[in-house]
Amino acid sequence: MDLLALPGPSGGEGPVADYIVERLTAAGLPAEAITRDKPPKDSPVAGAAGNLIVKLPGTRRGSRRMLSAHMDTVPICQGARPVRRGRKIVSRDRATGLGGDDRAGCAVILATALELLAGGVDHPPLTFLWTVQEEVGLHGARAAKLGLLGRPRMGFNWDGKAAGQVTIGATGGYRMAIGIDGIASHAGGHPEDGVSAIAIASLAISSLVQNGWHGLIEKGGRRGTSNVGVIHGGAATNVVTDRVDLRAEARSHDSDFRVRIVREIERAFERAARQVKNAAGQTGSVEFDGRLDYEAFRLDRDEPAVQLAAAAVVGEGLSVDYNVANGGLDANWLTMLGVPTVTLGCGQNAIHTAAEWLDLDEYQRAVGVARRVATME
Repeated sequence: MDLLALPGPSGGEGPVADYIVERLTAAGLPAEAITRDKPPKDSPVAGAAGNLIVKLPGTRRGSRRMLSAHMDTVPICQGARPVRRGRKIVSRDRATGLGGDDRAGCAVILATALELLAGGVDHPPLTFLWTVQEEVGLHGARAAKLGLLGRPRMGFNWDGKAAGQVTIGATGGYRMAIGIDGIASHAGGHPEDGVSAIAIASLAISSLVQNGWHGLIEKGGRRGTSNVGVIHGGAATNVVTDRVDLRAEARSHDSDFRVRIVREIERAFERAARQVKNAAGQTGSVEFDGRLDYEAFRLDRDEPAVQLAAAAVVGEGLSVDYNVANGGLDANWLTMLGVPTVTLGCGQNAIHTAAEWLDLDEYQRAVGVARRVATME
């Protein structure tokens, strides 16, 4: 309840990290066990907080394991006032999201760390990682340093719905900014002298939709998605708009197909720019600035991290539901970093909406799974 009530948008996770450190130090964690990483330098979001890392020495020999969750929430969750109703937690304000994504995950691994600090339970060396800026492109996980993490051999990330769901893979995502330059003119006096950047954008998006390259994309047995999600341009109806800025994305579990989707988006905008001409035959131009947000991955079921996660789920009396996600997770970058990472659920429901709620039964099951992940032989 405390974590859900804290402000902590992407880039502003400081209060969340401070609360976690306060609870851990009150439980006896020495200061030298705590590391605060630098804020991600390549992120488009200006932030003062970096990843929070806690390392515990093992009480028995074994390979280091890592438990992780992200601290930031999406904008709709700012100002959340959590209230418990039966076996659910909801937001008191119907216009505000709850932030269970991923404060529930933060609470799962905090509860696990606090129990281990109380003593009496043997465990191998452990790293607890609370990341920043997951919601805006996994930037905290992307910036994580293997040495600061203690070089764990396997990772377990809590960010999802059912405690028995074991997510062993996720799609890859590419985001792009698209800038369109047209030619301004008076829309009433001399519209023929202008080149409308809005017209170029409209033609390009229409082409993508008509040719099956927008939304769910299925081509030749290959599958992916794309979306033009943001568009800004224009200031008055009596001016032919000379600048429009858009943001788009492409996703696929197939890296080569994702590259193809990106290229089709670029081609659609380039063709549209050639189509729209003024009376003098002049055209507008298009520029692209894109980056890979995260690469797709999939772990084999015989991967040690997958086997341990499945055993922990079964140990709690749950059925294992193997899953491959169509969205990005911190696990994408942590796995690329060299820490094969499984993602598990913690009771989240209707995330990123004002109707979000947290299932306390699933949350408590997730705490049990985390305890087993941290301590099982």
